[in-house]
Amino acid sequence: MQSGLDVNSKDLAQRAESLIRHSSNRYLTTVRIAFRAKQRRFDDFDGLLDDSMIKPVQRAIIELSDEQDQPALLPG
Repeated sequence: MQSGLDVNSKDLAQRAESLIRHSSNRYLTTVRIAFRAKQRRFDDFDGLLDDSMIKPVQRAIIELSDEQDQPALLPG
C-alpha cells in the first residue's frame, strides 16, 4: 500500500534503518524524525510545499537520510 506520490516502501525502510544504524542514540534519531515531520506538516498547512502528497514522516526520513548520505548538500 502506497499513499502519495511514488514512494518506494522498501527504499524508505532502508533509509530509516540506515539512519538508526548510523546513530549513536536511537531515541534522539526518532525524535529528530518526529520533529522534522511536525515541521513539514505545518509547512503543508501553510501551502509552502508542493509535494504535499508525501506524508510528513516519509518526507522527514528521506530528507534526514539525504543529509546523512550527502552532507555537501547542506547550506553553510
